[in-house]
Amino acid sequence: MFKHLLVPLDGSKLAELALPMAKSIAAQFESSITLLQVVALPYVVGFGHDSSGTYSDLNSLNQEMKREATSYMEAKRQELQRAGIQVNVQIVMGKSPAEAILTAVDDFEADTIVMSTHGRGGLMRWVFGSVADKVLRHAHVPIMLVRVPAEEDASREVPTGKTGKV
Repeated sequence: MFKHLLVPLDGSKLAELALPMAKSIAAQFESSITLLQVVALPYVVGFGHDSSGTYSDLNSLNQEMKREATSYMEAKRQELQRAGIQVNVQIVMGKSPAEAILTAVDDFEADTIVMSTHGRGGLMRWVFGSVADKVLRHAHVPIMLVRVPAEEDASREVPTGKTGKV
């Protein structure tokens, strides 16, 4: 156990709260880490190819989102590698975050998932769903959940910017 950790990140500071725990475990057990980011593709209703260049604009947006995710993940990789940790990076486009996490466990033979929970409840949980809850219910490997500190509760960051990261 703790030979290969999977750490899902969504680009938010809250998701990055899992990194210190993963880094500590990796240092103690000489684990490797796979960082995973899922980039949600924009949904377009009534989309059709026309002369206005809509398809081209959508393709450009998807490419920009992938470039941003790649840049972000490369920075996180370098940060962990400086600490002497072996790190892989995986970016998944257009899948549900929970599904991508569960698939990555098998694809990379991860034996533990280390992730933060955004701690949403009530309406926010209903609207955004709970990735952590879905992963907890379906994962066949241990999961270490890092809770949001109380001081972070009031300033929750919802990753819904132009990148559409989830």
